[in-house]
Amino acid sequence: MSTTPEFATAETVTFETLIAGLIDREVGTCADFLDATTWAGLRANLLAYHAAGAMHPAGVGKHFDYVKNSEIRGDVIKWLDAASAEPSERTFLDRVQRFIQHLNATCYTGIDDCEFHYAYYAEGSFYKRHLDRFKTDKGRQFSFVLYLNEDWQPEHNGRLSLYLEGEELTIYPHAGHVVFFRSDRTEHEVHPAVDRPRLSIAGWLKR
Repeated sequence: MSTTPEFATAETVTFETLIAGLIDREVGTCADFLDATTWAGLRANLLAYHAAGAMHPAGVGKHFDYVKNSEIRGDVIKWLDAASAEPSERTFLDRVQRFIQHLNATCYTGIDDCEFHYAYYAEGSFYKRHLDRFKTDKGRQFSFVLYLNEDWQPEHNGRLSLYLEGEELTIYPHAGHVVFFRSDRTEHEVHPAVDRPRLSIAGWLKR
């Protein structure tokens, strides 16, 4: 069970908010995982990669099960380099590593790896209800999503639906917000956005 020190730093409080949500409600959320300058830099990177044609259709499955299937998902992605020196990417990845250290120290999760990609959902694109863990690869333990959408309103839709036991939780993709949940347990769905693309970084904490 995670506990918050009496004199916790702001970063620790953010980490504990995510962990407490996971323990209490199956889903951790927070609005301040990164400062606005960093998420704005990540947003600019994503848009530049997309404009340069550096993002490619994502697939479903892994290894010989891998298949590009536009009936299931429609996003294009670009993987982040774990050794990136680009300032915004480095700040994000370093913060994730500190979160992993805190998660391991307080919850004994044994996470020792992670992977992340930029995701661009064009207007009307979606990802149908699914789990994030492959049947042939059980390494993914936790899913982690950071949204990069400025001035997002409910009428733009693009919501994330998380299907919890007896409940459907709706989260809109506001810039700077993070969602954190179990990869093998929480089914979820990305609904189509209206009038604009939907931008995020998505990834997994692995063991």
